[in-house]
Amino acid sequence: MPKQIYQNSCEEHIYSALFRKHSKNLHDFLYYKFGELLNPKDKVQDAFMKLWDNCAKVPPEKAKSFLFTTANNMMLNAVAHQKIVLRHQQKPQKHSTNESPEFVLEEKEYNEKLQKALANLTEAQRVAFLMNRIEGKRFKEIAELLDISVKAVEKRIYGALKKLREDIKEL
Repeated sequence: MPKQIYQNSCEEHIYSALFRKHSKNLHDFLYYKFGELLNPKDKVQDAFMKLWDNCAKVPPEKAKSFLFTTANNMMLNAVAHQKIVLRHQQKPQKHSTNESPEFVLEEKEYNEKLQKALANLTEAQRVAFLMNRIEGKRFKEIAELLDISVKAVEKRIYGALKKLREDIKEL
């Protein structure tokens, strides 16, 4: 039996398998790390296009790392661009609701506390916590996605919960 020495990601069945295997996890990773505002779906597609452009250089066993690194860098670039756009933009916000002004104020304060508390978590804690609590992934699934042990996932999530309880008394 001849053994193929080197495969690349240019073969259609390999590229398709890589897309099916990694696209959802890549989207979830970007969503939990950066949020929905920076269009993680677009960055996933862009990362796969970049993989296709470099398919001869990227073996299938390195494709996951290439995709996650590329997409993460694209998101970081988008964040930097967003900061520049926001600096040059002044837009008053007006919202009308049927809720009482007290309720709207309390809700706004609570959301600010929650966002601030989530931002105070380490990146590792925030990603693991959101994957578990928002998407409902089990510790084992998170460990496989992040290439860490289940114990490390447990430590990150429990650390995040402890920190959130300290930062927000209402939780």
